[in-house]
Amino acid sequence: MRAIGIVLKNPASLNALLDDETEHERAFKAATGLNDGLPQLRFDDFLPAEGITLEPFAFLSGGSMPTDLALIRLLAKRIDAQNYFEIGTWRGESVMQAAACIPNCYTLNLSVHEMQRRNWDAAYINMHGHFIQNHPNIKRLEGDSRTFDFSTFAGKMDLVFVDGDHHFDSVRSDTRKAFELIQRDKGIILWHDYASEPENVRWNVLRAIWEGTPEECRKHLFAVSNSLCAMYYPIGDLPSEKRVYPANPGKGFRVRIEKPQS
Repeated sequence: MRAIGIVLKNPASLNALLDDETEHERAFKAATGLNDGLPQLRFDDFLPAEGITLEPFAFLSGGSMPTDLALIRLLAKRIDAQNYFEIGTWRGESVMQAAACIPNCYTLNLSVHEMQRRNWDAAYINMHGHFIQNHPNIKRLEGDSRTFDFSTFAGKMDLVFVDGDHHFDSVRSDTRKAFELIQRDKGIILWHDYASEPENVRWNVLRAIWEGTPEECRKHLFAVSNSLCAMYYPIGDLPSEKRVYPANPGKGFRVRIEKPQS
């Protein structure tokens, strides 16, 4: 009764209730029986023996893990991707990884005017696309992914990276748009922030991905170990495993950090 009283006094508080992680977890498990989240592919199964170099990488908040960005490059090379689309630009680290090996890259973000209309901090707004600097392989697009006209790009993308608004309704909408963008039989979709950290599922994002994915495609949904990513991977050339917590790190990876070139 107290909760009902709070909602009656402040109807907006209902949104917090509906987007509660516990409720998303309960609903997803009840609908799917996947109590540990998506089956998992091993990150190191994508990694070549010589490893991979990432550039640029900011080591700042709000960005991706090195493994997340590495997946973009590794998947692009694995399928010889020619066309890449991402939803959510931020500093431009992700699209820069794609542009290193994909000739046609598109990144969609809200316009400066729209970000200003939402009263976002000017310094935060100016940071969007920081690393891109007129890269010849990158085309910057402006718009809200919920209303943007994707028809020009429909069915043409080899790789799509979804990293926009992470609320349930937005992720579900972006997921539906992502499936319109790819070549269904061979295109790959990568979602960022499927996990809040590599071993912990972000249930509102997972539920949104699941509901936004066509039913016949759900068998190709996977998490990726040692990352924050989920993936639509229809190729079927790698074994999957059940997510286990806590995960055994094995021998661990080797990481090299170099100073940026002047």
